[in-house]
Parts: sequence; C-alpha cells; structure tokens
Amino acid sequence: MNKHIRPWQRLLALAIGSMVFAVFAPTIVQATDPPTVQSLSETTTKLQISIDTIWVLITGFLVFFMQTGFAMLEAGLNRQRGVVNALLENFINAAVTILVWWGIGFGIAFGTSAGGLVGIDTFFLSQLPGADGSYILAAPGSTAAINTYTLFFFQFAFAATATTIATGSMAGRTDFIGDLIYSAIMGAIAYPIVVHWVWNSDGWLSKLSYHDFAGSSVVHTVGGWTALVGAYLLGSRPGRPAWGTLPPAHNLGLATLGTMILWFGWYGFNPGSTLSTGNTGLIGLVTVNTTLSAGAGALSAIIFQYTRKGKWDLVYSLNGSLAGLVAITAPCAYVAPWASVLIGLTSGILVTVGMDLIESVHIDDPVGAFAVHGINGMMGTLSVGFLGQAELTLNQKAGLFLGGGFELLGIQLLGVVAIAVFTVAFSFLMFGGLKAVGHLRVNSEADRIGIDAYEHGASVWSDVYAIEKKEINCAETTEIEALDSE
Repeated sequence: MNKHIRPWQRLLALAIGSMVFAVFAPTIVQATDPPTVQSLSETTTKLQISIDTIWVLITGFLVFFMQTGFAMLEAGLNRQRGVVNALLENFINAAVTILVWWGIGFGIAFGTSAGGLVGIDTFFLSQLPGADGSYILAAPGSTAAINTYTLFFFQFAFAATATTIATGSMAGRTDFIGDLIYSAIMGAIAYPIVVHWVWNSDGWLSKLSYHDFAGSSVVHTVGGWTALVGAYLLGSRPGRPAWGTLPPAHNLGLATLGTMILWFGWYGFNPGSTLSTGNTGLIGLVTVNTTLSAGAGALSAIIFQYTRKGKWDLVYSLNGSLAGLVAITAPCAYVAPWASVLIGLTSGILVTVGMDLIESVHIDDPVGAFAVHGINGMMGTLSVGFLGQAELTLNQKAGLFLGGGFELLGIQLLGVVAIAVFTVAFSFLMFGGLKAVGHLRVNSEADRIGIDAYEHGASVWSDVYAIEKKEINCAETTEIEALDSE
C-alpha cells in the first residue's frame, strides 16, 4: 500500500526541481544553436522538395491510372471478339514500358545530351544513388527540384501513355508478339528521342523555346502518327461494314467509363507537369484550362455531329472531350482561359472531320486514335503560336493573333513537322520490319474465328459468347459474325 504523501513533501519536490532547472537550463539553451537565415533557408528548401515530391508522385499515379481508361475505352469501342486482346495489350504495355524505360528510354530522354538529339548516360539508373548514398536531384537533362527516382516514375507514366495509343488504332488484328515488340521499341527509342528534343534542357527544340507544356506533340502526336502508320500497314479488320460506317461498339458503358477515367487522369497529366507546387497560380490556370477545353470539345463534337446526322452521338461526344484534352495539353500553361475554350471548340470539330477523313482513305482506326491524338495533338501545339500570352510563354513572345508576329508560330510549326516526319519514318521502319518477319498482322485463322479465340483462347463474356479455340467451323463463324453485328 502506498503511503500518503504529505503537502510539505510535495513542496520540497517542487523546490528541488526548480533549483535543478535554474542551474542547468542556461546550459541547455546555450547548447542549441540559434536559427540563422541559412538554416531556415535550408529547412524551407527541404520542405519544398518534400511537398513537390508528394505532388509529382500523386499526379504520376493519376497518369498511370489513365492506362485503365485506355483499356476501358478500347474494350468498349471494339467488337466483342477482340475485347480480351485489347485489355491484355493495354495491361501488358505498362509492364513492357517500365522495363525498357528503366533500361534505355529514360537515359535517352534525360541523360547528358549529344548534340541536342539523344541522351548518352543514366541508363538503368546506374548512377543512382550517389557514391555517398545521397539521392540526386532530377537528371542531367532536367532542372526539376525532385529526386531522380520521382522524375523517372512520373515520366514513365507518360511513356506508357504514348505507347498505348497505338493499341486502339491497331486493335483486333495485331499479332501479340508484334505488340510486345513495338511497345518495347517505342518505349525504349522512338518516344524518348522526341522527349529529349523537347523536354531535355539541352534538346535542340528546347533551346529554340519550343512550347509543349505537357505533351500534345511529345506524347499524343507521336502516339497518333504511330497508330496511323500501324493501322495502314495492318489493313482493315475482317468483316467490317462499308467504309464510312464504323463497326458497332461492343459496350458504350465501358467506353464512357474509360473516357471519364481519362479525363480524371488528365488532372495528373497537365497540372502534374508543373513538377512543383511553388507556383500555385500556374497549377490553377492549367487545371482550369484543361477542364474548359475538355468541356468545349465534347459539346462542339456532339453538336456538329447532330447537324450532320440528326442524332446525339455518344461516341463523338466522348472523342470530342478527349480531343479537347489532347489539344490543350501543350498550351495549358501559356494561354488564357478564353483561348482554351476556343481550342476545345476547334478540337471537337477537327476530331469529327478527322474520323471521316481516315475512313475516306480506307484506314481502319477503331477508336479514332489519329483523329483524337494525332490531328489535335498538332493543332494544340500550333495553338501556342496563335494564342500564346506573352506574359506566360517561355520566351515572352505572344502568339500571332495577339500581336506577336510569326516568330513563336514558326518555332511551333518547325517542331510539329520535325516530330511528325521522324515518327512516321521510324514507324514505317518499325512496323515494316515486323511485317517482313510475319509479326505484324495476326494469323489469318484469327481473322476467321476472332483474335480472342485464336490468341488467348478466351472471351470477355464466356457464358454468352462461347470460345472453342480453333475448333470453329464455317457455320459457327457465320454465327459469330452475326453476333458481332448485333
């Protein structure tokens, strides 16, 4: 049992404690260095880097989530017999891209520049961490105040987006081995070279003050032209209706879900490209411009299509919003909100006309990838040259329509043409090589029974749309085609 503590004992304990504090407190205070301007500055810098790192990682996660959006969109717009193939191609694309981006792509993109054309180091992230165990900021070709691993991940998510665009245009008839090969080549070489030109601080287009804030040309134009060349060399899907009429979509619910996921992911794509939270006004401007352009694109596309067909078309509205997002990706940090609305309205009309154009030249593009990403990626990049605000652009030059003359527009046009020519030439070489070795178009048997059955032995609706692998006779093939048309 504890003894009762008398009041005088408590007073004695307090007195002794006060004496100890009085004797040692000055020593403790003297042992702690007072804060200085330098120490406060270092603490502030570390805090800013921490906040920026969290910001870039979270937005990078959003960009990576766009893989889900592409998968759902392509699964919804494709025919039922190719849905499993579309889902797997989008999924495996991320797995392939992360490995080749780690091994080769990131070094070509952000390594030390050789003549402004390619990077020559930082392959396999071999220089990290530093010899003293520290984590180096950015990379030789980047001035971002985040560690290299964070920059690497964020840029990987962009690379995965660029390489997956082609899967939609080439859906339903691409050899799966060929898909793995071209995904690897794009992620390792083709896309990183363009990144180096534009986003490496020593890239030749970067030094000319070429403006592409988040990738209308670097990501989407590259993906769009690659998709178009691939679709052209592949030829059309089997059993499709007459040109000018796209085969019916398999599931418009999935297509809508995929588009909304992509719109959501774009809030990582564009605002995240600030790579810092230091300028909150810039983040706000980019976010508002992104949203305005997406909305304007969706409305202009659906209204324009209604004037032509007399129907409120969901697919065209979905593609219109994506076109607006693609178009605003380059100028989102360089134009005023009113200009983003104009860009979005233009994109909705362009994507509609673009889809008609691709059909008219008999290129089978199931999801309208070139119209969305290629045409509007170029238009959005050029829009900086027309509508750029002098106080927002990198070289303090205004666009042509705002009294700045042709200088900024000329630089934008040069970059768009250079990127398009390089991408088309590289794509013909890449896909032509695959075609020569028999790994571009799937086996003709897959055209007969469906690519899901031939390549994967599976069906997305196995209880409704049965798959018996290759043991399908002509009568069953007729039934499958009938199901496809329903």
